[in-house]
Amino acid sequence: MAFSGWLNPIRSLGWIERLFAVFFTLSAILYWRGGLDSLPGLLLLLVTVFFGFATIWRVGVRLVRRAIWRLRNRLIVAYLFIAVVPILLLAVLTITGAWMISGQIAAYLLNMEMDRRVNSLRQTAVSLARVSAQSRAEAVKRSGFIFHDRYPGLQILVHDQDGKEVRYPEDARLEVPPPGHLESAGLVVRDKTFFLWAHTGGPKTEVVILVPVTRTFLQSLVPQLGDIQLAPIGLTAEEARELDYRLHPPVPEEAVNAATVAATGVPSPTSFLDFRLKWGVRLGVPVWEKPGVSRTNFLGVVTRISGPMKIVFSADTGTDVPSLLVFFTFCGIVFLVVEVISFYIGVSLSRTMTLAVHELYEATVHIREGDLTHRIQVNGNDQLAELGTSFNIMAGNLERLLQSEKERQKMQAELEIAREVQDQLHPKPMSGLGSLRVTSFCTAARMVSGDYFDYQTISDSQLALVIGDVAGKGISAALLMATLQSALRCELRHSTEMATAAAVGMGEGYAAPRVSPSQLVSNLNQHLYLSTAPEKYATFFFSVYDEVSSTLSYTNGGHLSPILVRDGKATLLDSNGLVVGAFPFAEYSESRVKLEAGDLLVCYTDGITEPENAYGEMFGEDRLIALLLAHADKDGAEIAARIVEEVTKWTASSELQDDMTLLLARKV
Repeated sequence: MAFSGWLNPIRSLGWIERLFAVFFTLSAILYWRGGLDSLPGLLLLLVTVFFGFATIWRVGVRLVRRAIWRLRNRLIVAYLFIAVVPILLLAVLTITGAWMISGQIAAYLLNMEMDRRVNSLRQTAVSLARVSAQSRAEAVKRSGFIFHDRYPGLQILVHDQDGKEVRYPEDARLEVPPPGHLESAGLVVRDKTFFLWAHTGGPKTEVVILVPVTRTFLQSLVPQLGDIQLAPIGLTAEEARELDYRLHPPVPEEAVNAATVAATGVPSPTSFLDFRLKWGVRLGVPVWEKPGVSRTNFLGVVTRISGPMKIVFSADTGTDVPSLLVFFTFCGIVFLVVEVISFYIGVSLSRTMTLAVHELYEATVHIREGDLTHRIQVNGNDQLAELGTSFNIMAGNLERLLQSEKERQKMQAELEIAREVQDQLHPKPMSGLGSLRVTSFCTAARMVSGDYFDYQTISDSQLALVIGDVAGKGISAALLMATLQSALRCELRHSTEMATAAAVGMGEGYAAPRVSPSQLVSNLNQHLYLSTAPEKYATFFFSVYDEVSSTLSYTNGGHLSPILVRDGKATLLDSNGLVVGAFPFAEYSESRVKLEAGDLLVCYTDGITEPENAYGEMFGEDRLIALLLAHADKDGAEIAARIVEEVTKWTASSELQDDMTLLLARKV
């Protein structure tokens, strides 16, 4: 039993831990005997290291799983990965980006300034090469005077094919470079010393300008940037010792003042995040003594992140870069403090959430068992508390839902009554007037319709035909339709009475003035504009048919143009006015068309032409015209039924997308 107790810890280990223990023991024995130097000993050591890492991984996974078993700990780990880790990565990315951008800016400033000085020397050399021999000495002297302060130690040599030379200064020890050097400008190595030069020349004149590159010269490229350096790169240690390239010693003409000395060296850090950096550009530098040979040199600067920023921002905008860095550092510290506080709040909230989840679980068990009286104890005023409150009122909502269903049924019944009332407002069926046969059809997309149609006899020989479409659907459109019908019939009755009175006053044998469609629609527009809301309007087509002259006089206020089918062809009637009830200044005119035997006039609303199929394509006016031409010989009721059938097939739906209204008139 005692021996079995000793084996219990070993039995609890996995097979990877056991193998690691075996290999570790063997490696320790070989190490004690000095056998790890052999090949088998090294292999054993590698295997031991492998199983050691595997053991650490397995143990770590077990510890992590045990640590995050509780929901609260899982939430804390989630906070770490969601909040802390991204912030750390963002901080590293920001610092790295600032480091790289500052380096690129520093390299750009150095390269730009070096190119500016090189171009200045090149242009001077080209200008001197073009000067005539008589003016050459004066030109060289003037150039030396101009560039003396800018380039201390400047030397100029102008050599022509006759051997004549002009130098600046006169005692300058400058010779023509060995043959083989092409026209160039930039850095050059002469006697293992760096110079800035420009070399040009043609078959008659050769110009050489040489400027010693001293430390003061380098620091003057971009003052206050940092420690500017120039050195060969890509050389072995032996090649570096053999070449031993160096800067030119200070020249007497240089004015080494306090500002230049202060600019030398790496700037002081403005904060602990103001890291040091070394950046620059690669330059190809030819060797004076060896034409065609070029060495790669590094023109760089040792500075800090704030160095280039000071030059870029302070030069133009007056921005205090150190203050900015201090500000950003302060913001970083504030953010860190906020993150710590947020972590604490997250841990506290996690416990609240776990308790709320447990209580909700218990409540769902009671509801599942049919106990609708169970309630959750609500504490606090947050979303979890609202969730508990919502759960508590869930059982009581059943009675409220039943009451709502009763109200809905009551409203449905009221809509049915409204539909019946609207049906009563529609005109009574009639065959027509004289030789004109009238057929109508109207069905609502909802319980009530916003479409309007009407026909009414004005006299023994005149018949008014009306169709309209009220903006919108439902109850509001139906009420406006009723208003429109009432106003129209009042206007029509008034116009009829005026016409009759005029006829009586003129005596027998005088034809009464006809009802003017344009004047009636204009009056109707004013009435609707004054008595309805601004957004309420209707499209409106009003016409008067005169049996004596077989003439149809009409005014179309923004409605879809009616279709006149005659002799196998379809014609659209004019649209000669704006919608009714929207604009008080709208003016209306009227048109006339004489109907012949066999003519078919079709008035319709947009519920006929605008329904869409599954691909979003409308039925359209062209399909309606083709359908009318194909069935023009049939009676009005059959034509209306065929149109409604084709539109329903087009939408492939039993529900109407809009109110559908047709008014057909045939001249027999």
